[in-house]
Amino acid sequence: MVKFMENITGKRKKIVYSCLLLIPVILTGLSKVPSIQWKKVDTGLYIASVDSPLKSSLGDSKITILKINPKYYHFKLISAKETNEANKTAKEWAASRNLIAVINAGMFQEDYKTNVGFMKNYDFINSRKMNKHNTVTAFNRKTLDVPEFQIIDLKCQDWNILKTKYHSFVQGIRMIDCRQRNRWSQQDKKWSMVVIGMDKRGNALFIFTRSPYSAHDFINILLQLSLSIYNAMYLEGGPEASFYLNHKGIEIQKFGSYETGFNLNDDNKGYWPIPNVIGIKKKQQF
Repeated sequence: MVKFMENITGKRKKIVYSCLLLIPVILTGLSKVPSIQWKKVDTGLYIASVDSPLKSSLGDSKITILKINPKYYHFKLISAKETNEANKTAKEWAASRNLIAVINAGMFQEDYKTNVGFMKNYDFINSRKMNKHNTVTAFNRKTLDVPEFQIIDLKCQDWNILKTKYHSFVQGIRMIDCRQRNRWSQQDKKWSMVVIGMDKRGNALFIFTRSPYSAHDFINILLQLSLSIYNAMYLEGGPEASFYLNHKGIEIQKFGSYETGFNLNDDNKGYWPIPNVIGIKKKQQF
């Protein structure tokens, strides 16, 4: 590149240099990364709607993020298989369990009940299968020597120890690893998405986009936002991706639509029933 520039002089050099400055923008397609304006919902609970710096081909390109301080909130793993119930929508699960917020607890198998990876809630095991995916969300701790909530990176942490430290586990696909690296290769497929993350202060992040992205691109977006994100795990995509919040007079209903190879439109008008959810309740002492 230097030798090429040395052979260009005067006005032509200025033109070429100006064009070169535009290359990073053209390659990434990213606009200026917006700051996150958090709105306080309650003590330790904040909501934000962020314009994605990378615009999607469909929808408003907005990302909804709920930040939860585990000091003030219990995390609940609810499974229709455990209680022998019919699948419910995120809003219905919230109402039936008096939950403040609800998201999917991962993808499920063809029986519409069993998680695709390991899932355990106290004495109930929804799925014994430890698959090849490298993250496990853990909460309801047994001992005080571990955080109340964390996303365990199986490539960075000792699962044999940590599996004895919590009551509740959900395994899913690793998106951002413990070194804040994108672990998902680029692909043509894209979809609406719900993700669970953890920031560097230990806050849980419920993250939702209806506008479809490839997982690789969405990870890069999260890494660019001012989230101080530590790691993240994929939960669900397409019309089944769900986010619900109802607390202190604030109600937010978000459900996905587009999914490559399954639902090629942005027309979904409501929640789909799902078998497994993660929800939160405020601790009584607060």
